[in-house]
Amino acid sequence: MRRRTKLYAAALGLTTAGALALSTQGASGHGYTDLPVSRQKLCQNGTVANCGSIQWEPQSVEGPKGFPGGGPADGQICNGGLGQFSQLSAPKTPSGAAWPTTRVTGGQNYTFRWQFTAMHATTDFRYYVTKQGWNQNHNLSRSDLNLTPFFTVPYNGQRPPSTLSHSGRLPTGLSGHHVILAVWTIADTGNAFYACSDVSF
Repeated sequence: MRRRTKLYAAALGLTTAGALALSTQGASGHGYTDLPVSRQKLCQNGTVANCGSIQWEPQSVEGPKGFPGGGPADGQICNGGLGQFSQLSAPKTPSGAAWPTTRVTGGQNYTFRWQFTAMHATTDFRYYVTKQGWNQNHNLSRSDLNLTPFFTVPYNGQRPPSTLSHSGRLPTGLSGHHVILAVWTIADTGNAFYACSDVSF
């Protein structure tokens, strides 16, 4: 009887530890884009290898809100200013290859999609794109981007569902490799979530 009680207590301890680990991970996770596929999603699904901890928490690229006047510093935009995710801002993948791109067409209506693990009250979603002729050989800076969003979705403090899609028109006059920066601004905290997606026009 005593042995059975000890085994039950050990199992209960493991279950509690597992629940704590899951709740801790959930508390740090919030949302990311998978259309067009973001760098953090490419790391999470194994398309890009050796990404570090972002492969287990693609939803956690959270930094100060207020972009472009505030927000993460230049060179850390794609990783939200979080040092543990710095590989997301590098111009190449950890293996030295180019980031995989999603093929898009300027002027087309494109469906952007977010996946959420915590549905925060939301101010808006904003989408920025790099300028034609931007410098692809360094970490993304504000000077590389058109700082007027080409698409904005107001959300008026509402909470999104676990998956949210919205369609907007892609800008014209671009060709070749570009980066689309998606910013999800939270209404009731000082933070926003950042996702960089590599596309080819």
